[in-house]
Amino acid sequence: MKKDIHPEYTKLTVKLSDGTSIETRSTMDSDTYTSEIDSTNHPFYTGKRQFVDTAGRVEKFNRRYRQGQASTPAGEE
Repeated sequence: MKKDIHPEYTKLTVKLSDGTSIETRSTMDSDTYTSEIDSTNHPFYTGKRQFVDTAGRVEKFNRRYRQGQASTPAGEE
């Protein structure tokens, strides 16, 4: 390995949202990392799906780009 090009690899304590902690190694600068998502609250592991309202996003897209459209397609009159 070349000298002075690799980051320092130190111990890191990962604190999960359920209160447990895991000690591992990382190149992060801090000694601890707090995770907001883990297997106790992530929908993939819990089986609880979250409903995402995409209709609002589609309507916002249509309103934004409808302004630039002509009432008839280009080349047809």
